[in-house]
Amino acid sequence: MTTTAPCQSLSIRVYYEDTDFSGLVYHASYLRFMERARTEMLRSLGLDQKALLEGAAGAPIFFVVRSMDVDFQKPATMDDLLTVETATLELGGASLTLEQRVLRQAELLVRAKVRIVCVEAGRARRLPPEVRAKFECLPPNSE
Repeated sequence: MTTTAPCQSLSIRVYYEDTDFSGLVYHASYLRFMERARTEMLRSLGLDQKALLEGAAGAPIFFVVRSMDVDFQKPATMDDLLTVETATLELGGASLTLEQRVLRQAELLVRAKVRIVCVEAGRARRLPPEVRAKFECLPPNSE
């Protein structure tokens, strides 16, 4: 397994639709924010998910969330400007382990450890070499 460094940061504004009746961001909204950030991470690496699904890497592949451990530390509210940081922690044969952090300025609100798996025809499969190479080119994590 390879350990790699942060590669993506995404800014997200909190809207009324992201909150619950108390005015705080609804817990599932953070999952949507993190999904967007993971998509942007792939895009920043030159990986087009639609093209992968259409067979750009040989066979049609896609990524699914295998597991997620989320720690909600502080709430966000409407109009907050949040930053979702995504770091690739480990690169396995068919999976990636990511750390995602949701911040309001420097204040940590949510931290998640997410494992995503490469899937072909409903089953996990090894990352295609050209996809793996995109993740392997990231600089080593200095932590």
